[in-house]
Amino acid sequence: MASSLPKMLHCGVRQLSCRKLSSATAFITRPHRHNYLLTYHTKLVLADGSSVTFRYHEPRQIITLPLDISTLSDEEAKLRLERRKPKTKVKIQDEEVSRFDPNRYIKLVKNKNKK
Repeated sequence: MASSLPKMLHCGVRQLSCRKLSSATAFITRPHRHNYLLTYHTKLVLADGSSVTFRYHEPRQIITLPLDISTLSDEEAKLRLERRKPKTKVKIQDEEVSRFDPNRYIKLVKNKNKK
C-alpha cells in the first residue's frame, strides 16, 4: 500500500492507471490522440541505408537524406559526381527516304481477287 501511494498521488486518487511518459517511450508508441489529421506515414532513408518510419505533414512515402561526399573515398566521390552530370542527348539521324513503289505490287493484289 505504501509503495502505491506515490503513484496514486502522481496520477490522481480517482485514476489508478497512469501513463509514464519519457523520451524513450514517446517515440515507440502510437500518438495518443483521437484526431491526428494531416499527418502521413513516411519512411526516412538515411545516408547509410537504414530507414525510420514516422509521421510527416506532407503525403510523401519516402524521403531520402543526401549523402555527404566528404566521407567517401576519392574514387567513390568521383563516380558520384560523374552520375550527377547531365547525360549527353542521343542524336537521332533521319533515315533515308524509302523507295517503295506500290505499283509494283498491284498485279499481285489483282490476281488474288480474280480467284
